[in-house]
Amino acid sequence: MTRLSLNIATTKRWTLREAVDGAVRAGIPSVGLWRDRVAEEGLTESARLVRGAGLRVSSLCRGGFLTAADEDGARAALADNRAAIVEAAALGTDALILVVGGLPEGDRELAGARARVAERIADLVPFAREHGVRLVLEPLHPMYCADRAVISTLAQALDLAAPHPAEQVAVVVDTFHVHWDPALAEGIARAGRENRIASYQVCDFNLPIARDALLSRGMMGDGVVDFASITRMISAAGYTGDVEVEIFNAEVWDSPGDQVLSTMITRYGDLVLPHLT
Repeated sequence: MTRLSLNIATTKRWTLREAVDGAVRAGIPSVGLWRDRVAEEGLTESARLVRGAGLRVSSLCRGGFLTAADEDGARAALADNRAAIVEAAALGTDALILVVGGLPEGDRELAGARARVAERIADLVPFAREHGVRLVLEPLHPMYCADRAVISTLAQALDLAAPHPAEQVAVVVDTFHVHWDPALAEGIARAGRENRIASYQVCDFNLPIARDALLSRGMMGDGVVDFASITRMISAAGYTGDVEVEIFNAEVWDSPGDQVLSTMITRYGDLVLPHLT
């Protein structure tokens, strides 16, 4: 279990302190943090809690939302992302996950939104480099293209990363978001060649889609994702980092946290771990 990480979105009802304590009880060595929980506890105290528990921080979620078409919106987005970079460095992770943002209100021009994302990543790279933080682009399932992420494929994320050194801009492979992609094998192999896989996140894709599509992520084994194939691709690409379990699901959230972690460990051991190298 040395590579397993609890993304604390999976235990949404827990505070950061409760999530850290739960990970320690379960023997999980790493946590993926969210900025809202860190803000509740305070940045300095959050860093102290995690370090004091002997846990690694596999990533910080999230920065991004870089598509604003107006000057004020762009300025605010860049300021927020710089704050997130500082937070990531203080928490001891070099991986800041970026959900790049959807279309601004009233806008239908995807190409323009994607161009703005590219420009703003370039703006942020020098600041991130100064703080030892890597900007990690997350392609989201196409159903989120309009409101959350105008990049939907690993290839698109890698093309955005390409102008920058791999140690500055990388990608996350999230099984929920990319399992459908017919070019996934090529994308993961390319990401491996370019040394741009900064995070591997696992959860299932449940059917039917929930009324709130954000809550369609499921515990591994409850949906349609082929974890064996994707994990073998990740291993073949040379990724040796943490494997985060990140689940947004009302039923999971309403379950006792320790029970969720127990199930998570079992499913990880059955469905993911055998295919890691």
